[in-house]
Amino acid sequence: MEKGNPKTINAWTFYDWANSAYPLVITTAIFPMYYEAVTTTTLASGEVSDVVTFLGHQFKNTELYSYASSLSFLIVAFISPILSGIADYIDNKMMFLKFFCYMGAISCGALFFFDEKALEFSMIPVMTASVGFWGSIVFYNSYLPIIAEPKDHDRISAKGYSLGYLGSSILLIGNLVGIMVFGMPAKYAFLSVALWWIGFSQITYARLPRNIGNSPEKEDHIIWRGWRELKKVGAEIKGLKRIKSYLIAFFVYSMGVQTVMLMATLFAAKEINWGEDSAAKTGLIVSVLIIQFIAIGGSYFFSWFSKKAGNITSLSVALVIWVGVCVGAYFIHEPIEFYIIAAIVGFVMGGIQSLSRSTYSKLLPETKDHASYFSFYDVLEKLGIVIGTFSFGFIEGVTGGMRNSIFALGAFFIVGLLLLWRVPKQKVIEGV
Repeated sequence: MEKGNPKTINAWTFYDWANSAYPLVITTAIFPMYYEAVTTTTLASGEVSDVVTFLGHQFKNTELYSYASSLSFLIVAFISPILSGIADYIDNKMMFLKFFCYMGAISCGALFFFDEKALEFSMIPVMTASVGFWGSIVFYNSYLPIIAEPKDHDRISAKGYSLGYLGSSILLIGNLVGIMVFGMPAKYAFLSVALWWIGFSQITYARLPRNIGNSPEKEDHIIWRGWRELKKVGAEIKGLKRIKSYLIAFFVYSMGVQTVMLMATLFAAKEINWGEDSAAKTGLIVSVLIIQFIAIGGSYFFSWFSKKAGNITSLSVALVIWVGVCVGAYFIHEPIEFYIIAAIVGFVMGGIQSLSRSTYSKLLPETKDHASYFSFYDVLEKLGIVIGTFSFGFIEGVTGGMRNSIFALGAFFIVGLLLLWRVPKQKVIEGV
């Protein structure tokens, strides 16, 4: 198919506008505060308890949330190779992109019925929404090398993330006006995410190709073809020193990046001295919006910087900043300190996400199995997030405080940075 078609590229980037409502409203802003509020109780003694019962066992509420997130990523890591293999086999990525989109969106709507007294059932849509979002990202990302030339990947990837930050911020502000001005119950925000995600994704579906003419020869046992493809991709990557070194570094530092995004709001709610409860909610929302709008500029800055210094150097700079964020986050207690950290997180969050995706797409060899290659990338990312979120929750459960979990995040960034420096520097791929 034709690469570089502006209408196709705009349609592709608009899926970021559609799906980013989930990571902002559900995983970052409104649902974490809603979850923390409804699962925190005041005992007869007047003491506040954040302990919940799940399957007969007691956990801290945020500890349970991190475990549920870990399980959802483990599910995605297992099923995405199977479905990516099938997608390449039947030459229809669009079908799976839609399936996971609708699964995630419907699950967001189901959070309207979240009941803290029935956590065993209520945590199911929390996990299936995550599976839907991240499952769709596999097939969404795999379109990038199909629709655009490598020289344009950084710019297009940054544009997608920027549209996502902008669109989701608009939806969040609309929900906040409804909640704070008109007294709308917070759970209606979850329904708005479902409608937003499904509605705007139709723009993407109308323009992206359903078939690209790269279907491999037919064979039996297509269910396990994806795992065979994953093994094949792994074997091919072993012989590609640069992409192998990059993926090892990405695996480690993504443990930290995604865990920060998933757990930052809950960390702030528990560890920052907000004062009155209403002040805490307002402060958290302000910090989330700071992150979102600064992330737009961060995406474009790192896209520009990568043209000057190369992708690996740009990613290294971002990771150095992430290490500084972890050091600072351990010592902060006051809202103004958290706002400063949030601004820095926003700046590097957009940059490292868009550059990580575009760097991988640039390093890919000539191949027809784009979904399988991005499935390999996705499996590594998800396994990294499983380790990151589980470590975060486990350390809190053992030590009794989320602040101690920052040590693990800092270690992920430092090791990831050291591994990134081992990526061969020869300019095999333009701009990398």
